[in-house]
Amino acid sequence: MDTIYALASARGKAGVAVLRLSGPEAHAAVASFGVSLPPLRQAVLRRLIWQGEVLDEALVLLFGAGASFTGEVVAELHLHGSSAAVNAVLRALSTLPGLRPAEAGEFTRRALENGRLDLAQVEGLADLIDAETEAQRRQALRVLSGSIGAKVEGWRRDLIRAGALLEATIDFADEDVPVDVSPEVLALLGGLLGDLRAEVGGSRIAERIRDGFEVAIVGAPNAGKSTLLNALARRDAALTSEVAGTTRDVIEVRMDLEGLAVTLLDTAGLRETDDRIEALGIDRAVARANAADLRIFLLDGAEPAPGVAQQPGDLLVHGKADLVTGAGLRVSGKTGEGLPELVTEIGRSLQARAATAGNLTRERHRIAIVTAIRAMESAQAEVMRRPQRTELAAEDLRRAMRALDSLTGRIDVEDLLDDIFASFCIGK
Repeated sequence: MDTIYALASARGKAGVAVLRLSGPEAHAAVASFGVSLPPLRQAVLRRLIWQGEVLDEALVLLFGAGASFTGEVVAELHLHGSSAAVNAVLRALSTLPGLRPAEAGEFTRRALENGRLDLAQVEGLADLIDAETEAQRRQALRVLSGSIGAKVEGWRRDLIRAGALLEATIDFADEDVPVDVSPEVLALLGGLLGDLRAEVGGSRIAERIRDGFEVAIVGAPNAGKSTLLNALARRDAALTSEVAGTTRDVIEVRMDLEGLAVTLLDTAGLRETDDRIEALGIDRAVARANAADLRIFLLDGAEPAPGVAQQPGDLLVHGKADLVTGAGLRVSGKTGEGLPELVTEIGRSLQARAATAGNLTRERHRIAIVTAIRAMESAQAEVMRRPQRTELAAEDLRRAMRALDSLTGRIDVEDLLDDIFASFCIGK
């Protein structure tokens, strides 16, 4: 296998730049700079000398196979964050046999292939790197730490046990096997299905934390929606005018609100119109508002504008607080009155939803769990059927196992055989 190398820190001027090498020749490559190698996991300052010239002074840090990020022999060179110093060392490395520049994501791919990370953890690492808010950081770190893998391991144990019981009744009927394994199998499947359905229930919110919640500002024309959007965004994101119908398309502004990624939607004013272009904008506004996670109904009277259905948790807000009085939450995009209270209410509503998030942060995760649920429901029906079709139930459980294994990128059919031989007196 090739030894790969790349700059592990961001390019450009910095206090420190980190070069990482991974593969069988990583330590030898460092020694090529005329340095004595330090003990593993001890950072030591060394001069990097190439063809008689000092390229830089660097901290040298070595890791052994099985005790590094990739699971391979790894070396890190902590250089001064100068583009010239980094490029000089990279040029030297490019001349060494058995070394090549790493491809995008190749260090993490090797970590996956060497069992240092599972597939879900790799996705968690990518999400952590992309995290913009506290909620995204916490969720990504939880996935990176193995929360999905730990869940899958528990589900697999119960699924393996249920499958082992069914397989035993098929292949080893004359051995010391319980006559009717149905009660235990059904109990295991019932518990599994409850857990998996709960995870699917929390998956949409987890995906929203990762991708961002959508909050739509809806109301009649000239109710102050665009002014409110600009005030919340603290910039002129939307054109404002006293002329009704100025906003004709959905304007999006992404922001960090109370630690959550939120996209604010400024929508066209809702009214009856003969203007074909404005009508198209209103249709888009209604569709986006109905699909949003939260709607702020900006009132320009006693009732919300027609066209968008109010849903539980939506906020009713009186706009233009600088011009009108009344009870309830009132805001003014011009003066800022009521904005802190509105932000608090939006944050409280979304945080309550975020608290129900599960571990499944991607559509791929949800599809895998739904596939496993359907397979287990089929197995459950076959076990309850009289007469039982045990072979079909066992195959359903194998399909469920493959679906769960796809979450972490792990496929291991030997586990089923191991459990059979450990649980029953077989092959004596």
